[in-house]
Amino acid sequence: MTEKNELVMPKHVAIILDGNGRWAKSKGMPRNYGHVQGAKTVEVICEEAYRMGIQYLTVYAFSTENWNRPKDEVDALMKLLRNYMKTCLTTAKKNRMCVRVIGDKTGLDEDIRNRIAQLEESTKDNDGLHFQIALNYGGRDEIIRAAREIAHRAAQGSLSAQDVTEEYFSGILDTHGLPEPDLLIRTCNEQRISNFLLWQSAYTEFYFTPVAWPDFTKEELVKAVEAYNHRDRRYGRI
Repeated sequence: MTEKNELVMPKHVAIILDGNGRWAKSKGMPRNYGHVQGAKTVEVICEEAYRMGIQYLTVYAFSTENWNRPKDEVDALMKLLRNYMKTCLTTAKKNRMCVRVIGDKTGLDEDIRNRIAQLEESTKDNDGLHFQIALNYGGRDEIIRAAREIAHRAAQGSLSAQDVTEEYFSGILDTHGLPEPDLLIRTCNEQRISNFLLWQSAYTEFYFTPVAWPDFTKEELVKAVEAYNHRDRRYGRI
């Protein structure tokens, strides 16, 4: 920290939104209730993060593995996603938020893909928080898709082995053009990254909290940033 009580803000924060279902169960409510409340928390944290000076926020909303959940829960999540796309468009206009969706969009229904395209197009020039939503996303899947694209370009003769550098590979990933996350937060006491931003988090600081995502507040975000400020980041990337 530069001065006492002055926090240095991480430029890019990534969050694994965990604990919606368990939070709902603890209150005697269905899992879908937890997902609805979790979506509301996303809106709050987007605003608070930007006010704090965080420039990029990426959230893990729906993984490639989430399709294995019970069909009624997946259907409810897709319905929630459709509604959230509308809400996010309104929020983005109000807060000048630039929204981008990462992940394999081809695995989503056409109407959802259309809403994503509308959201990204209408917010691309906004100068507020850069907000990335990981949908149908998996770190391994992202790397495999990038490797296939490299193989395709090589087969066409437009790419040689010497061309494939870290920078080139990063430029093919879903997160191309984004800074790597400085801080990754996972809620609800799980201490693993669950296939999230595997390539991008090579030098990321991790912060785990027992707080379930629906209960995550600005105060909890500040705690995570305070912990980040106490880390001794001496690796070659800085």
